[in-house]
Amino acid sequence: MPIRLLIRNMFSHPIRTLLTGLSVTIAVFLLCVLDAAIGGLDAAVSQASRTRLWVQSAVSLFVNLPDSYESKIKNVPGVEEVVRFQWFGGVYQDPSNFFAQFAVDARKWKESYPELEMIEGSLEEWEKARTNCIIGTDLASRFGWKVGDKVPLTGTIFPKSDGSAWDFTVVGIYESKSTSIDQLTMYFHYDYLYESLDTGAAGGPGGVGVFLTRLAEGADAATTIGAIEELYQNGPQRVRATTEGEFQRQFISMLGSVPTLLYSIGGGVLFAIFFAVLNTMLMAARERTRDIGILKSLGFTNGKITLLLVAEALTLCLVGGGIGVVLAILAERPLWSFFSAFIPGFTIQSNVIVQGVLLAAGLGIVAGLMPAIRARRLNPVTALRSEA
Repeated sequence: MPIRLLIRNMFSHPIRTLLTGLSVTIAVFLLCVLDAAIGGLDAAVSQASRTRLWVQSAVSLFVNLPDSYESKIKNVPGVEEVVRFQWFGGVYQDPSNFFAQFAVDARKWKESYPELEMIEGSLEEWEKARTNCIIGTDLASRFGWKVGDKVPLTGTIFPKSDGSAWDFTVVGIYESKSTSIDQLTMYFHYDYLYESLDTGAAGGPGGVGVFLTRLAEGADAATTIGAIEELYQNGPQRVRATTEGEFQRQFISMLGSVPTLLYSIGGGVLFAIFFAVLNTMLMAARERTRDIGILKSLGFTNGKITLLLVAEALTLCLVGGGIGVVLAILAERPLWSFFSAFIPGFTIQSNVIVQGVLLAAGLGIVAGLMPAIRARRLNPVTALRSEA
C-alpha cells in the first residue's frame, strides 16, 4: 500500500480531517476521564482501610450522637481508639468556595491515619492552640494558603453568637499516600467547637456527627461491629457501625447510580463520534469514486483498496485517540485535585489508557470497513464514468 497515497488522501480535505481527528481526541479523552472516575469510585471502597470503623446514628448520617457514647464505644472489645468527627460546613468568603472541614480529636485523628504525612508544620504545633488547623496540599494550592495564614470561616451550621467569623490558623499541611483519602479538607480541634457551643459563644446542634473507631490489632471487624450496635440496641439512640469501605459506599449511593450515568454518557459520546468518523469516511470514499476506478484499472485489487481505506480511517482515529490519551495523562493530576473531594481514588490507570487506544483502533477499523465494502462493489467502468 503506497504510503504517499494514504497521506495524500488524508490531507485532501485538511479541515475535515482535522475536525474529525479532534472529535476522536475529545471522545477518547472524555472516555478515559469517565472510566477513571468510575474506577475511582470503586477504589474509594476497595482501598478503604480495614482497621477503621465508622459509628453513626441508625436514623441518619445527619443526626448527631451523644458525646457520652465515646467512652462506651472505647470499652468495646476490639476497639483501640475512638475519634470524634463533626462536619462543620463553614463558608470561606463565598459559598462557591466550598471545601470540607471537620472538627476532630487532633492526636487520636493523626494516629488513626498512617496514610497521611505532614509535609509542612507539625502535629505538635497543631496541638498548641485550639484555633490551629491543618489542611491538605490541594486545598493549600487552591487558595494559595501556607503555614501561618489566617483562615476566617463563617459558620452556617454553627454560627457565632455575635455574628463574627470563626478564626483558624494554618499550622500544618498534610499529604495523602492513599488514593482513597483526599487532600482538600481542613481539620481543626473538636474542643474549639465544643467549648464555643458550651459557653454560648456559638449556636448549633450538640453531639458528635460520627465516631471513627480504630480497631485493635487482630480484632475482627464483624464481631466489633455487632458488639457496638448491640450496646445501643435499646437506646437511648441506636447506632449503625460500618467498615470504612461500606461508609464510603454510603456516600456514593447518595449520588445515585453514578456509574450507570457515566457509562451512559461514555456510550453516547462513543456512538456520536463513531457516526461522525463513519460519515467522514463515506464522504471521502464517494469523492474518490473515480480514483478508485483508476486504481482498479491499474491493477489494484479489492484487498489493497480495502486496506487503503481502512488504514486511512485507522490512522486518523489512532492519531486522534493517541492525542486524547496523552491529554488525559497530562490532566490526571489537575483533575484529581478537582475530583478528589468526591472521588479520591480518581487516577488514569494503564488499563484505562489501553482501553482508550483500543477503542480508537476499533472505531477506525469499523468506520473504514463500511466505505471499503462499497468500494469493493464498484465496477471500474462505472467508477470512471462517475462525476463524484
